[in-house]
Amino acid sequence: MKFVVAFLLLCLPLLGLADEPEVKVRAQLLPGDSVMVGGTLTLQVDLLVDTWFSQPPQLPPLKLAGAVVSEPSSEATHLNETIDGKAFFGLRYRYQITPQGAQPFDIPPLDIHLQPGQGSGPVQVRSPALHFIAKQPAGAGDSAGQRLVASQVSISQELKASHEPLRVGDSVTRTLHVRAEGAQAMLIPAPIFADVEGLRRYVQSPIVQPLSDGRGGVLGGERRDAVTYVITQAGDFQLPAIEVHWWAADSGEQRSASVPALKLSAQAAAVYQAPFSISDDLRELGHRAQVRIASHWLMLAAVLVVLAAIAYAIHAWGDALRARAKGALQRRRQAWRESPAYAWRQVRNQLKGDPPQVGALYLWLRRTTGCREMRRAIPEHSVKAGDPLLTFLRARYGRPGAQSGADPAQLIQALPDIQRGLGQGSQTSLPTHCLKPLNP
Repeated sequence: MKFVVAFLLLCLPLLGLADEPEVKVRAQLLPGDSVMVGGTLTLQVDLLVDTWFSQPPQLPPLKLAGAVVSEPSSEATHLNETIDGKAFFGLRYRYQITPQGAQPFDIPPLDIHLQPGQGSGPVQVRSPALHFIAKQPAGAGDSAGQRLVASQVSISQELKASHEPLRVGDSVTRTLHVRAEGAQAMLIPAPIFADVEGLRRYVQSPIVQPLSDGRGGVLGGERRDAVTYVITQAGDFQLPAIEVHWWAADSGEQRSASVPALKLSAQAAAVYQAPFSISDDLRELGHRAQVRIASHWLMLAAVLVVLAAIAYAIHAWGDALRARAKGALQRRRQAWRESPAYAWRQVRNQLKGDPPQVGALYLWLRRTTGCREMRRAIPEHSVKAGDPLLTFLRARYGRPGAQSGADPAQLIQALPDIQRGLGQGSQTSLPTHCLKPLNP
């Protein structure tokens, strides 16, 4: 028994050496190894495994000089085949090849990476190399240009008007639909929309897309073009017929598909007539809406407006104006109080006082002549001005007992002479040895 168990344990590693999943790759050109320039050739690649695909296959891009190649779509065709009594599951991919010139083409082998189920790892397979020849269509010559080679081409059109009946300013849209089986959509030539006198042309962007077979495959291509014509003048118009030339892929014969010309008529722009006169109604409403205002009310309104403006100005700038006016008044009053005239007005009242004073007289004298001493201010020749004043000062402020002449009545009578005599003198500067005023 021990020998049997040991034998089975030795055979376990051999179970891991079981056969890997079988992978097959096929490639062929459809419909054959010969195609016309501008025609579409299909490179069909089939990938088959006897288990399943755990990951989508990775196909490399195909590039051919002198040909337009469309890569396979993400949706592949599913296959179920039995080969040599063994079931295989597969995926089919298609490359669309359109040669642009007459020459032989070599398709190199394609390295394809795939992941089969129950496999030990990714597997790389290589497709066989293929060869095909591109020939010029019959009657096409060697001239360069885009040619449409297809198995079947159909064309249809539709005309849609913005208004019925057509008038100046309206528009019509002409839509052209081209279906080409066995050709790539990008190779369908654009139709020519001619200019028509009296119509303004606006060509719209085309819609180009592959023609699906409903099962994930591609039958060919289709193209939709549209143009809008705006009517600029009245009359009868004709949109020219449109023809598309193409070559049959099987026989190489040149064929054409066309749509007929379209006719249309347009009237002059209609002038709108209102069921009633708008101008008369507006005029009547204007008469009814007239308002008459007496002149005195207008004057009153103007006065109120002016008063309101003044009130607003006072409210807005009144404080500033009052402050400025008050400051100016104070400055003017201070200047008057510091003037000689103000001091002179105080002289008579002070002399009439008991006891009489001469402070205002000295203040007037200083403001008038700039002198602070009466002796320097009185000129020597001014007897009328100097005698009464000096007599009063000696009697008032002299030695005791000398009181004759102290009555200020004579000095008050002599004030006009003093004002004329001393007020006309020019201010004299203080001597250099004089002290500065104690209280200036």
